[in-house]
Amino acid sequence: MEQKAFLVLENKMIFEGKAFGYMGESTGEVVFTTSMTGYLETLTDPSYYGQIVVQTFPLMGNYGVIPSDFESKHPYLKAYIVREWCQDPSNFRCEGNLDTFLMDKGIVGLYGIDTRALTRIVREYGVMNGKIVTAPNITPELMEEIRGYRVINAVENTTCKEKETYPAEGSEAEARHVVLMDFGAKRSIRRELCKRGCRVTVVPAHTTAEEILSLNPDGLMLSNGPGDPINNLSIAEELKKLEKAQIPTFGICLGHQLLALSQGGKTEKLKYGHRGANQPAVCLETGRIYITSQNHGYAVVSESLPASARVTFVNGNDSTCEGIQYKNMPAFSVQFHPEAAAGPLDTGFLFDQFIQMIDKEGK
Repeated sequence: MEQKAFLVLENKMIFEGKAFGYMGESTGEVVFTTSMTGYLETLTDPSYYGQIVVQTFPLMGNYGVIPSDFESKHPYLKAYIVREWCQDPSNFRCEGNLDTFLMDKGIVGLYGIDTRALTRIVREYGVMNGKIVTAPNITPELMEEIRGYRVINAVENTTCKEKETYPAEGSEAEARHVVLMDFGAKRSIRRELCKRGCRVTVVPAHTTAEEILSLNPDGLMLSNGPGDPINNLSIAEELKKLEKAQIPTFGICLGHQLLALSQGGKTEKLKYGHRGANQPAVCLETGRIYITSQNHGYAVVSESLPASARVTFVNGNDSTCEGIQYKNMPAFSVQFHPEAAAGPLDTGFLFDQFIQMIDKEGK
């Protein structure tokens, strides 16, 4: 039997829908993503830690659950909201359905609400907290809980616990060695490096500069991850120490922000962030617009960057910083996701540029 469930926002607005997945209640930061496909990657992206994710595309789950597409071992989001979920998925790779997946992973689901209206509210008023409840009783205690919610210890709870090495595809003898700092990394980043002939050592987020140097890397990869970058200043300090080593470095998303912080830059919280697979990024050198996958609620403040940093990409909608090239070290970073599972693949060439940088510096 269908069970009613409700989303209560911190502005006291209520959306009535139906429960699916894990039966229960959940509080989180309500955000939306405009991706039309790739819901499995969305569900397993650690960058959604602590958030209630709303899909703007109306139908989710139509190709089922495919474990090989997961970006992490399990979901980190607090709840999942869709207009409609498909009960009978069709795909030759399908190994289950969305409802069962959420139930097994302990993720509360809500469907049957007007996700378009909810998205418009978030766009107009900004990201806000909310709670999925079984009864819409707006009490002072409930509102205090919702408004007091904060995403904390995000990187600590999503990073790996110990280092692990993955072999390069192709000739291991000629493999470049890349250390990947895991701030809540998507698996696709490591896959992109491995298939380009890199042996990848994934290390926890709080690995020190000395420990990284002891691994003798040819390149350093700074991953995506969740939360407010300003809560990770100790990591930024370690990145600052690594500047002297002149290791070719590539940062993505949170890695992009932390690298900027290490150089004296600042970050700011966006009104509702950029989340989806159709976000425009403008290359300032060529004027070309790339369609990119993005998932972030914070951005680097371009005006705060030192003279040794040059902005290379900006968002096509709001002109926020989406790429930086550094002159004082062999390093660059982007706010968007060039690994981009499940697409688009427009900016995958950035991994090739990283490899070229490694080869050039290694000569």
